[in-house]
Amino acid sequence: WETIRAMPPGVLVFLGYAFVVLTILGLAMPVVVDQAVQSPITFIGLVWMLLLAYLIFTMTLVLQKKQAAYMLSMGLTSLMLPLAVIMLFAPGGFVISIAAVVLFVIVVLGLSRPRSREWFSEP
Repeated sequence: WETIRAMPPGVLVFLGYAFVVLTILGLAMPVVVDQAVQSPITFIGLVWMLLLAYLIFTMTLVLQKKQAAYMLSMGLTSLMLPLAVIMLFAPGGFVISIAAVVLFVIVVLGLSRPRSREWFSEP
């Protein structure tokens, strides 16, 4: 708990974003499992597993204050931009697209603050 209390607000915002992404991936997992019953290797299964591994690895490095976590967290945040573009073409997805861009800006600005950058100090 002491580590979480010592975190700058920008890093906490990123971890909140990461937990939301983790929750969404977990809730969508039955779709992946249903496809895995029919075929052991599917495209969506590979994408889901890679995204889960990337997400968990990044969150672990952020909690350990590793320098590599900064770029990985920025990369994870940048996944909001393709979502925003995809949602522009979905029916009724304009609001979700705007929300994705706003969330992207909030998380990037939070991570870019000097106090947040100092958090990633361990080699």
